[in-house]
Amino acid sequence: MSNNVAIKVENLSKAYQLGQIGTGTISRDLERWYARMRGKEDPFLQIGESNNQHTKSESDVVWSLKDINFEIEQGDAVGIIGRNGAGKSTLLKILSKVTAPTTGRISGKGRIASLLEVGTGFHPELSGRENIFLNGAILGMRKREIQRKLDEIVDFAGIERYLDTPVKRYSSGMYVRLAFAVAAHLESEILIVDEVLAVGDAEFQKKCLGKMGEVSKGEGRTVLFVSHNMKSIVGFCNNCMLLNNGKIEMINKTESVLRKYEETNFKINHYQEWHSNSGPGDHIVKLLSIKAIDENKNKNREFDVTDKIGIEIQYEVLESNHILWHGLNFYDEFENNLFDSHNVNSKWYNEIHPIGTFTTTAWIPGNFLNEGKIIIGVAIFNHKRHEIHLHTKNIIAINIIDKLRTDIISARGLTTGKFAGLLRPLLNWTYEK
Repeated sequence: MSNNVAIKVENLSKAYQLGQIGTGTISRDLERWYARMRGKEDPFLQIGESNNQHTKSESDVVWSLKDINFEIEQGDAVGIIGRNGAGKSTLLKILSKVTAPTTGRISGKGRIASLLEVGTGFHPELSGRENIFLNGAILGMRKREIQRKLDEIVDFAGIERYLDTPVKRYSSGMYVRLAFAVAAHLESEILIVDEVLAVGDAEFQKKCLGKMGEVSKGEGRTVLFVSHNMKSIVGFCNNCMLLNNGKIEMINKTESVLRKYEETNFKINHYQEWHSNSGPGDHIVKLLSIKAIDENKNKNREFDVTDKIGIEIQYEVLESNHILWHGLNFYDEFENNLFDSHNVNSKWYNEIHPIGTFTTTAWIPGNFLNEGKIIIGVAIFNHKRHEIHLHTKNIIAINIIDKLRTDIISARGLTTGKFAGLLRPLLNWTYEK
């Protein structure tokens, strides 16, 4: 193993028996034992299916992980993403030695601090102070080392008043604040963090991400981070691993992996048009079509950052006596909400909408969106009655590119490379002496 490799995983698999303890029968357990004594392959491993939760099982054995191989270099911050049930938490539990793999091996360098779920490694009857020392001892640290870090841990967690109170009386937020503070501040070489940070409030999550960045970049420690918050993954992890049904689908730079995740897991029409006679809606209104158009009302799916873009919605009103408002939701490819817009200047804003088929177009000005994929959702609702008649989040997607036109000024100016930001508006500047 290279001197720079912190974790190396080879042919790692984990199988679980569904519904029962063991393999289900004494005869099968004896068969496995006898094969093991003879040095033969475990017959239990010859059966089983991948961990696809959407298909009916033909076997009572499921592979939560199957043939996982990867290396993580020291000081790297790696995000692990995938749908629920993909095997993310199982992988972290094996790396943390909470559970053993069915096959394969793990090698690595240094002590591992894990935060897998609220209160991992804490004893509920012990106080916060005692649990800090207990966790440090489990990591192999001396009492003097833990004492040196104690004030810093307590200050980060913000639980000084409750330090000598049994942690069973802590709220879930207090629990996770102290647990993260212990894991991040005690001197382990590898930090493993599951989705547990979602329990904390927004301010604490930001604080934790900042600390993990400091731990990885400043102290050269290795961090593995599981999250469904794509914005956190993009901001913190330079590399990313995508798991799907217990197998690694891709390991690469974070943006490439997130793009693959979005393409395979979100059913988005990647073209500029959607239409159907049986679209979303109810007995009051139905969505018939939505498409992206240019200034000449031609359909398009690729626009320059300086182009004016129209989002044309066609819908059918089936029942009168309703005030119907329209809304559009705009997201980037990582599901960050860029902005929403409602038709507050429509003629139907305060009037009863008649029965019939109608078309409305919302125009996005040029020099507003940045480069990248823009995912669009649509809603029709009665705000005065708080009634939503149709709402679909991901219905079409368009690409925004920068053709570096010299005939039109954009916010880029003379800047080269990718222009930072989710949006790229060209603002009006005024000057005073």
